[in-house]
Amino acid sequence: MPENNVFPTGHIWCAIPVFNNKDTVKAVALGCRRYLEHVIVIDDGSTDCDIKQIFCGTDITVLRHDKNLGKGRALRTALSFIEKSGGEFMLALDGDGQHYPEDIKSFVPLLQNDDAAIIVGCRNFNQEQVPAHSRFGREFSNFWLKLETGIGILDSQSGFRAYPVKYISQIKLDGNYYDFEIEILTRAAWAGLKLKEVPVNVFYPQASSRVSNFHPFIDNLRISLMHARLIGRRFMPWPYPRVVPGDNKKIALDIFRHPVKLLKALLKDNSTPLYLAVSSGVGIFLGALPLVAVHMVVIIYVTTRLHLNKIMALAVQNLCMPPFVPVACIELGHYMLHGAWLKEVSFNVIFGQLKERLWEWLLGSLIVAPVMAIIVSIIVFYTALAINKNKRYASAETIYE
Repeated sequence: MPENNVFPTGHIWCAIPVFNNKDTVKAVALGCRRYLEHVIVIDDGSTDCDIKQIFCGTDITVLRHDKNLGKGRALRTALSFIEKSGGEFMLALDGDGQHYPEDIKSFVPLLQNDDAAIIVGCRNFNQEQVPAHSRFGREFSNFWLKLETGIGILDSQSGFRAYPVKYISQIKLDGNYYDFEIEILTRAAWAGLKLKEVPVNVFYPQASSRVSNFHPFIDNLRISLMHARLIGRRFMPWPYPRVVPGDNKKIALDIFRHPVKLLKALLKDNSTPLYLAVSSGVGIFLGALPLVAVHMVVIIYVTTRLHLNKIMALAVQNLCMPPFVPVACIELGHYMLHGAWLKEVSFNVIFGQLKERLWEWLLGSLIVAPVMAIIVSIIVFYTALAINKNKRYASAETIYE
């Protein structure tokens, strides 16, 4: 029976996806069984051993995929099984021994208090064995999650999580591999669920004995493509389907009808050096495009959808005002089309023949806009960093202080 006698845990099911981790999965599963009544292992096509044989004589449930379908698909298989079995929460952790089963005790009280939140175990990275690519990957993932949802958490890549089954099962998900883990956080936030964190410990063995099923090229490609899809959806003006009771948020364009609300929104933007830099890059990029008479509207809409700093984006786009940047774009576009520079540059040639110049402006801006955006972003980042040198970024270690 579970050791936890403070809270009943029969409604919490533990799901452990595993692929070729024969040396660690049994200890992980039995460790989890000390705290939870229901533990299932999802064998995602392992070839190194017979997982069912390993758990023969225990009350651990083993589900199997005949071939490797990915961690995301394994968790979705577990979710379906737990829903049919009447479970309320799915607590997932990896079977490679990275997580400590005793940290389950930190999740249980939070699950008793809120059934409309995903609880993410924020790993303690304050140790030497943590690979550099893991640190970078976490920061990279956190950045994109903030753009997609406006929510900042410290460890969006952690696989130690608790999901509310009745809500998650209503969300349409596409990710089958490691891209599942960022997709579920983003779509859950859009659907009205809260994202909460709890500190957990993590074990990273020496590199020589470390076993990982993460394939840097293909899995990073999948994750990048998922972020592209989510950002693309973020630009769409219609609301997201909600699974938690509550009103849908109005689309971003509605804010233009309320000047006071618009001003308040502008004053509450992200202001860290990184987000200021990204905001300035977006402002420059859009400001250089031939969005005649609608630059401001487009910039506010895009920065609102991506939770960026609107004041910064609107301020720097003034660098793209006529005549210099539009003329440079038109000159470059003219050269790309005709193989020669525009010989006469005057107000009448540029703006008196605007219909004829728009295509040249667009072509030239596709070169000028990203180059300017990168340069300005770098300048803004390091300037903001210098101004805020006493301001430290929030990091996963802060919750251990």
